[in-house]
Amino acid sequence: MKIPARVFSEVIKHLFKKPATSSYPFTPAKPAAQFRGRIDFDSSKCIGCQMCVRVCPAKAIEIPLSKEQPPAPVQVEGQPIVPAKKKFDCIMRLGSCVYCWQCAETCPKKALITTQDFELASVNRKELTRHYK
Repeated sequence: MKIPARVFSEVIKHLFKKPATSSYPFTPAKPAAQFRGRIDFDSSKCIGCQMCVRVCPAKAIEIPLSKEQPPAPVQVEGQPIVPAKKKFDCIMRLGSCVYCWQCAETCPKKALITTQDFELASVNRKELTRHYK
């Protein structure tokens, strides 16, 4: 006789509790503060040192020289020539990335930016490769 009473009290207690699950995708999910999501790239800060490529355990990042380079500097009489800063792109293979953020933590110029973007699923493998310019 004690078991049905215990079950009934447990059912009543759970009827008025807040649900343990979220209603995602109907309401936006908010990841935790330390959540490691997708990496963004700021080409204006990149110096092409390749440190991020060296430390990536999954070999998911490439830093090639961009096809769009700034124009060559013009010689002004009496002033030294300052070479134009080279521009670099970033190719991230999100299907290989383990989201450890080693690349962003290693970058001396902070050209790789950490985000909390987690909605990266895709059925098309080509969409999992991002080319940042």
